[in-house]
Amino acid sequence: MLRSLADATAARHGVPADRVTPVPGGVANHAFALGDDLFLRIPRDAASATDLRKEAAVIPAARRTGVRTAGVVEFTESDPPRMLLERVPGAGLESVPLSGPRRAGVLRALGHDLALLHAAPPPAGLPYDDGGDPHGIVGHLARRGSVDPATAAWLTACFTRLDRLAPASPPCLLHGDVAPQNVLVGEAEEFAALVDWGDACRGEPAMEFAKLDLTDVVPALEGYGAPGLAPRILRHHLSWALVAAMRPPVTGQRHWTAPPLSRLLRVLRVLRFLASSPPEPWGSLARELRA
Repeated sequence: MLRSLADATAARHGVPADRVTPVPGGVANHAFALGDDLFLRIPRDAASATDLRKEAAVIPAARRTGVRTAGVVEFTESDPPRMLLERVPGAGLESVPLSGPRRAGVLRALGHDLALLHAAPPPAGLPYDDGGDPHGIVGHLARRGSVDPATAAWLTACFTRLDRLAPASPPCLLHGDVAPQNVLVGEAEEFAALVDWGDACRGEPAMEFAKLDLTDVVPALEGYGAPGLAPRILRHHLSWALVAAMRPPVTGQRHWTAPPLSRLLRVLRVLRFLASSPPEPWGSLARELRA
């Protein structure tokens, strides 16, 4: 059935059936490349269908601000719904061996586009995500015996200090899944597009940086132009690591934050980063936390 839907969509757009290629790896959607220029997504279940409808509203809003992302060619409301997108040449940042100035350039461009996105009015009906309450998370971990009282008190003090340094900003339109696999890099090793808008929501802007490694956040935040977000970004990195520690193991997920121990072990990298004389505003933040 899925292949027949893909073939029918391709035929309407003048793409022969032998140029329809399944694209593996999608968690929420079945995907097909239709020739060189089109990309078809068909949701796997009802929840993914809801997210696809949300994307149909969010992607045009993002593109109106200048955010680089694949445009919607057509959205077919049926059972299941189908979304046909422009195909952006490129590969996810996690699969491109970029480092140094070239990687930093991609991330600065990403940060620039995120600033455009966050200034746009959110489409009506988007869900709100508060990112979770780290104080409540610490309390829960202490009550279940996952952390000792002294560690719980230390964590609470860290989060209290981060809250004092930077209170939450007003909610804005978020992509919601700014992870390396959704940041496309073109053949010229430039930022090509931010894709996969199924987790779009309203929330505070600092949450947008929580699925990037902190070393990647540094140039992304430079491009974004709001260094004052650093304490809130660190807050989300630490609190989401604690949440991940309570989840059962998972397999088959591409993103590094999915397996619980991966997210938790990244905290060690966060601490190493803060102890490595990082650039501002991170250096000042590290000194403040040590005070």
